[in-house]
Amino acid sequence: MNNENIKQNISLIKSNIEQVAKKFSRNAEKIKIIAVSKTQSIEAISAAFYAGATIFGENYVQELVEKQSLLSEKGILPEWHFIGHLQTNKVKYIAPFVSLIHSVDSEKLASEISRQAEKNNRTIDILLQINTSGEISKFGCEPDEAINLAERVSSLPNVKLKGLMTIGTFSDDEAIIRKEFRLLRSKLEEINDKLGLSLNELSMGMSHDYEIAIEEGATMVRIGTAIFGERHYNR
Repeated sequence: MNNENIKQNISLIKSNIEQVAKKFSRNAEKIKIIAVSKTQSIEAISAAFYAGATIFGENYVQELVEKQSLLSEKGILPEWHFIGHLQTNKVKYIAPFVSLIHSVDSEKLASEISRQAEKNNRTIDILLQINTSGEISKFGCEPDEAINLAERVSSLPNVKLKGLMTIGTFSDDEAIIRKEFRLLRSKLEEINDKLGLSLNELSMGMSHDYEIAIEEGATMVRIGTAIFGERHYNR
């Protein structure tokens, strides 16, 4: 996909978000687009950045570290989010620069993030990943365990719990999608109520369902294909 297509796609997504937000009396400026850039080239990411994408999400540590380094050399300094499954032994590689980790699903991982953040004199924002679909293939804390995990994680010194994330079922059934997004939102409200917290971030929705996610309260939508086109994986 060429640079002009990427620019047009970002413009269209922003327009769609504004329309949905207006319909549901929400502030579009508070809904963040996370441009999912896994497998995308430095050129494509640069084009998206100059077209107005300021936050990029990556799924693999090595790929994120390489891209962050190459782009910073070019003077391109977006906000980097990690959105994939994160192993504790790889936290140290992204701790110096990552802004938000969406996929925290255990106290062990959160503790390691806190430890590595302290080494870098930082506080790292995190989201708890909740498995709202019940699919065995998906990572994430079980919904019933979310309050206990949030309580333990919120007391760690060098991480800041900001909210929740989920990966919804890839389905054409809108009822299923809405049910999962509503579950995430209800868990956020329950955690705030029972623990006296003020979490406000809901990372949910991707290219195929981000408009539904916004209707259901998403504050962050993770969009890859709708910006960059279909991914081409190296074999």
